[in-house]
Amino acid sequence: MAALTAEQLVTTPVLRTSWLEVGFVHWRVPTHSIDALLPPGLTADVHDGSAWVTLVPHVMADMRPFGLPLLPDLRAIPGGRLPDLSSAPEINLRTYVRGPDGRDGLWFFSLDVANTAVAAAARAFAGAPYFASRLSIEREKLSVRYAGSRTGRPELFDLTIQPGAAIEPSELDVWLTGRWRAYTRHLGSLLVTPVEHEPWPLRAATLQSCRESLTAAAGLPGVEDAVVRFSEGVTTVRIGLPRLLR
Repeated sequence: MAALTAEQLVTTPVLRTSWLEVGFVHWRVPTHSIDALLPPGLTADVHDGSAWVTLVPHVMADMRPFGLPLLPDLRAIPGGRLPDLSSAPEINLRTYVRGPDGRDGLWFFSLDVANTAVAAAARAFAGAPYFASRLSIEREKLSVRYAGSRTGRPELFDLTIQPGAAIEPSELDVWLTGRWRAYTRHLGSLLVTPVEHEPWPLRAATLQSCRESLTAAAGLPGVEDAVVRFSEGVTTVRIGLPRLLR
């Protein structure tokens, strides 16, 4: 269930990583608009009478698949010309669902990442709807700007978030951020993937600007009356092996 701390231990992770410089842009949407887009077996999870959708831009850092050592940042090597293989900006568009057994989790409409190999591997392995994209994250004195576009496609986004003071998570914050499994559809089957990490340290935040077409591409209403949060991130993310549900 949604909670501050993970409801299961991921003892054999397929990926260890960190999620840093994280923005959360949450807004309400009609429940029927979510149910119409979900695969069989999933239904919209509801809080205070509404379904919710969230844009989550962040940096996926320190990636270590299958327990391998940290991949090198080749930019730190004299003469190195390749990019950092262990880190990549990402933005995901997600909603909140109930599985066939009534357990809560996440459903991703899209995940854009600035790493073609990660996008291809995640699609092939678990059916996660990853797209290779050109992304950037710029931390300024008082704000963070997240911007990018899909490679070879028209979808784009440009968000600027101003982090505020640290907060104690409200009931809604926990419901929106304390999710410990993700569902995907792969080769005609529904899969569930467990996730474990430390509790999110959250800040209040303001959405200073927002221009995006990810929601329209997914068939969703756009950002409106958003609840915005920011987090410096979590560093002990452990993603488990996907399990077949049906």
